[in-house]
Amino acid sequence: MPNTRRNHFIFLIIMKELFALLKAILVFPLFSALWVLCPSKSKLLLEKDIDSWRKWKRVKPSSHLLAGAMLFAMFPEFRTQYYFRVGKLSHLFSWIIKGETNLYINTKQIGGGFLIQHGFATIITADRIGNNCKILQQVTVGYNGDKCPIIGNNVLICAGAKVIGSVTIGDNCNIGANAVVVKDVPSGSVGGGIPAKVIKHIDLVDNTK
Repeated sequence: MPNTRRNHFIFLIIMKELFALLKAILVFPLFSALWVLCPSKSKLLLEKDIDSWRKWKRVKPSSHLLAGAMLFAMFPEFRTQYYFRVGKLSHLFSWIIKGETNLYINTKQIGGGFLIQHGFATIITADRIGNNCKILQQVTVGYNGDKCPIIGNNVLICAGAKVIGSVTIGDNCNIGANAVVVKDVPSGSVGGGIPAKVIKHIDLVDNTK
């Protein structure tokens, strides 16, 4: 019986990977067309994004183009992020294969290595976001009046958190689930609560290089 279960489990894994590969093959022409047309600066950021996503989701292909196509096929939140990176070119194809419909990215400057988990009911409107940041679902980063946040490097914003107004989240910070941030959070801190306060200090590690 244990062998039967193990074989069944292995079979499901193989079928899942084959299905993902098939989907990637189907979307590859669309993905690669946007890749070719994408400005070189945006392409460099996309390569860093794909590297982070590939490690996180354990996508095996080493080629940015093939790995990106697999991510594009499998994750609607990655599609939204990809369309954001390619800019106005996205209008050529975003109506054919849609991204996460409840994910809104309105930030002009986002560093490479950006990750969005699920992206459902998520609004990202910041003045700028640094490198290697990760935002989970149901997060709001947005305006209070005419000011919006600045997010540093290596920042994790957990599910349901709100970061509002003219605040700065320093490098290497974690913002806890459902926190409401209305004041600056210094580098190397964990912020949590309503309103958010620094509840812990963490070691500073620069992963942006």
